[in-house]
Amino acid sequence: MIVMKFGGTSVKNAERINNALDIASSQLHRSPVMVASAMSGITDKLQLIATNAGNGNEAEAISIYREIEERHFSVAEDLLGSDNLPGCKYQLETILEELLSIIRGLSILKEWTKRTNDAVLSFGERLSTVLIYHRALERGINAELVDARKIIVTDDHFTQAHPLNEITAERIRSIIKPEKGKLWITQGFIASTEDNLTTTLGRGGSDYSATIIGSALKAEEVQIWTDVNGIMTCDPRIVTNAKSLETISYREAQELAYFGAKVIHPSTIQPAIEMEIPVIVKNTGNPEHPGTRIVSEETEAGIKAIAFKSGITLINIVSSRMLLAYGFLRRIFEIFEKHRTSVDLISTSEVSVSMTLDDTSNLDEIEKDLSKIGRVSIETGNSIVSLVGIGVWRKPDTISKVFLQLEEIPIRMVSLGASDVNLSFVVPDESLERTVTKLHDVFLVD
Repeated sequence: MIVMKFGGTSVKNAERINNALDIASSQLHRSPVMVASAMSGITDKLQLIATNAGNGNEAEAISIYREIEERHFSVAEDLLGSDNLPGCKYQLETILEELLSIIRGLSILKEWTKRTNDAVLSFGERLSTVLIYHRALERGINAELVDARKIIVTDDHFTQAHPLNEITAERIRSIIKPEKGKLWITQGFIASTEDNLTTTLGRGGSDYSATIIGSALKAEEVQIWTDVNGIMTCDPRIVTNAKSLETISYREAQELAYFGAKVIHPSTIQPAIEMEIPVIVKNTGNPEHPGTRIVSEETEAGIKAIAFKSGITLINIVSSRMLLAYGFLRRIFEIFEKHRTSVDLISTSEVSVSMTLDDTSNLDEIEKDLSKIGRVSIETGNSIVSLVGIGVWRKPDTISKVFLQLEEIPIRMVSLGASDVNLSFVVPDESLERTVTKLHDVFLVD
């Protein structure tokens, strides 16, 4: 069997939903499970609803709600004939009425929490899969729709929930029974706690949902369908001559995802690694293109791609107490653990530690606690640029080439990493595009 994940741009309107079902129906003989995202742009609108309702701005929240309602009903009318449209509309109305009740409740209470945020954001995937399911039925496809909250169980770390692997695998296997000729449809991104509270796996988490399901069902492969021809050597919006990669390893894909490549989610690969399941990244708009195959085997050494993340915050901690002291780093990381904030890069000297993070939701509290053990300075408006590939910094000339190209760009931090798969450094946001373009021209243009 296979798992096929379709992202928001792949189901953004009636035409794209039909394209996705064309692709799925062509592989019905492989017992597919289809994992779908919300239609593109809907999750952002739901986030605005959650924020406005939580601030008591009911009128604005309901105005955005009406946009979502109109869009889904419009797509339903484009997709369905008179026999299937009423049933689809009834399901949409039921889900939308639930959302409206939540909006009114949050507006009265003026309540915004990570828990309520997850509850609101879950509606995008729930609505899109109703449309997909009813269109599949209209096309004569033997289909079944499953609520992902019944099969993926997580902890209560709302907005970034972590799956409880054993119970999740048991739920998936007990509910989804893949068979040739049948299309199972479920949502990505959303899940629930053991107490049935709605959670989400983080933005982009539909990929993660797909590999969790694929791992539990021992899939032949997991297909990630998006709007580009696989994983590129760089973001084509920045580098116009970026190319598609034919094959990369799990390790390289993880690094690319973690350091900003938006084609796949950072957590996507882990369940696939554990079961050695290939992950194929393909383009819904160009299904004949082979895309990129992510495999367990090591690939040829050398730089494969450049990833980047902007809007990074750099934290520097200086303390003479760190000199020759043990336990100092432990104290620092206990603070980040306390505030449930992960660090991207770290660099140390005898009396200082520098770290980067992109989650600044608890930055004030982190700064306050760090100030108790040293002098803290914070720099915003930075970007991480990562050169990714097997053995990327083992060649002596790689680092020299990098610094030669960037001699006029202020580099704030360098990290060679604990592995040989990435070389990362921090530059100001305003230097990002120039940095990426220059490095791509040197390392990735034939």
